[in-house]
Amino acid sequence: MLSTTTNFIIDLTERIGRSGIFLVNGLWKIITPPYQVYPIIKQLNFIGARSLLVIVVSGVFVGMVVALQFYDTLFRFGSVALLGSAVGLSLIRELGPVLTALIIIGRAGSAICAEISIMRNEQQIDALECMAIDPYKYLIAPRLLATLISMPILTAIFIFIGIFSGYFVGVILFEVSPGSYLGGMYDSVLWRDIFMGSLKSFFFGLIMIWVATAKGFYLHL
Repeated sequence: MLSTTTNFIIDLTERIGRSGIFLVNGLWKIITPPYQVYPIIKQLNFIGARSLLVIVVSGVFVGMVVALQFYDTLFRFGSVALLGSAVGLSLIRELGPVLTALIIIGRAGSAICAEISIMRNEQQIDALECMAIDPYKYLIAPRLLATLISMPILTAIFIFIGIFSGYFVGVILFEVSPGSYLGGMYDSVLWRDIFMGSLKSFFFGLIMIWVATAKGFYLHL
């Protein structure tokens, strides 16, 4: 029993250390020359632009559902004027970053992990090393940078779409005053809320692409 526990701790420590070194190497390769623009643009297209449609569709439905649920609760307490602030704060601080990250994990993260896993399994990464091509610079750094750029932008789009979908539900369907919806949001949403949501989206994107690329890169370990 003791031996099994010891082996588990050693294996866990080794995995954590290997993943940490992998992340540091990937981030370091982003800032070290030579800089290659085309691989980054290619990954921005795959991770960011090609995720835009699913982000917009999800933002529409999430914003409508959030507004519907908050309206039902606020109506019971006679506080429907707070609908805008409730929708805005929930999307900006919590739902926007979390749901955007989950969508990108499902659409792009799994594909990136599978792509790098296939390259590792077919020894393409070993071939790159034999040709003196740094796999971190060629494979990992463009995906890391593209994700760190795309995630805050996609999160902002998700939040924007969700807020105006909530506006449609609250103002158009339930006849909440447009002034109270937008004014309540303006009064309650502070710059620190926006900063916190942006920071969360950045770190969620970092964790997502870190796990996806590391799992593929260390397929056999």
